[in-house]
Amino acid sequence: MGLLGKIKEKAFNEFIDIIEWLDETPDTIIWRFPRYQNEIKNGAQLTVRETQVAVLVDQGKFADVYQPGRYELTTANMPILTTLRGWKYGFNSPFKVEVYFINTKQFLNLKWGTQNPIMMRDPEFGPIRMRAFGTYCFKVGSDPTAFIKNVAGTDGNFTTDGIREQLRNFILTKFTDHLAESRIAALDMAANLNEFSAALQDALHTDFEELGIDLTKFLIENISLPEEVEKALDKRTSMGILGDMNKYTQYQFAEALKAGAENPGKGGTPAGDAMGMGMGFAMAGQMAQQMFNPQQQQGAPPPLPQQKTFYVAVNGQQTGPFGTAQLQQLLTQGQLTPQSLVWTQGMTAWSAASTVAELSALFGSTPPPLP
Repeated sequence: MGLLGKIKEKAFNEFIDIIEWLDETPDTIIWRFPRYQNEIKNGAQLTVRETQVAVLVDQGKFADVYQPGRYELTTANMPILTTLRGWKYGFNSPFKVEVYFINTKQFLNLKWGTQNPIMMRDPEFGPIRMRAFGTYCFKVGSDPTAFIKNVAGTDGNFTTDGIREQLRNFILTKFTDHLAESRIAALDMAANLNEFSAALQDALHTDFEELGIDLTKFLIENISLPEEVEKALDKRTSMGILGDMNKYTQYQFAEALKAGAENPGKGGTPAGDAMGMGMGFAMAGQMAQQMFNPQQQQGAPPPLPQQKTFYVAVNGQQTGPFGTAQLQQLLTQGQLTPQSLVWTQGMTAWSAASTVAELSALFGSTPPPLP
């Protein structure tokens, strides 16, 4: 700025005492009024608009705080500053003071997210890595001096960028802790995002309040799994939709035969084409009938019965499950006795092996100990 510009600025600041802030930015939280040598005249006009608060700072100390309205700065409207300055009967000369405007509106749609995956133990998948992101809203609390002292300091143009990183750290710490304590399966997260968001907002309230900030809204928009886990889930879902894979394979093969019969290869004789077409239709019809009417299949043996297995308590530890051959081996090794506690599907509690009918044959065939 040239010499003439500096002279004009000094003259403007000295003779026009209108103090106000017209905010044209979406992210400014604190703005300091630019006054030449911070001099303010008696009777200066202070305009504080809605969603603003003005704070006067005198020699590093907080003085008067002004809510929305229009004020004439006199000893009557500056009780704290008047006391600090020792004015008893008014004043006439200009005084030096800093005027800070604090934006009290809500700052909306601030983003948060995990830079690195969060390790957690899922009840279904075991150890997995998860990512999450969302938005939050905040505003300066009812005491603007707390925000100036704890966050902004003497910064005369403080924006949301100056605090965004610290707030994100608060969020990620609380999010990781709540995610681990909730023990909600990863596949059930989508159904609990509203409840999870509300719980985190309550948990973050104290951390934000210590900085002089009110957290007005907190949202989790998405919790995602690693790409390889999502691909595995897609395959599992596809298999579940298809149902019985054997029947699906039979159906696909039948359709292929039918298509081949309807479109015989070039160079065949009419008789061969006709025979191939007939065989294709016949095999397709037979396989389709078997698929949709499995009870009509003849000669297929029934499935083998499932062998009953037992859990055995050995040295106070649960072992098993064991089939008959393995139980016989445990009996030979002395790890299974008539007094050993056992359990199998259908039992309400652990019982001595000698009281279980299915195991009585094992102990009956064991020879007595040598004399």
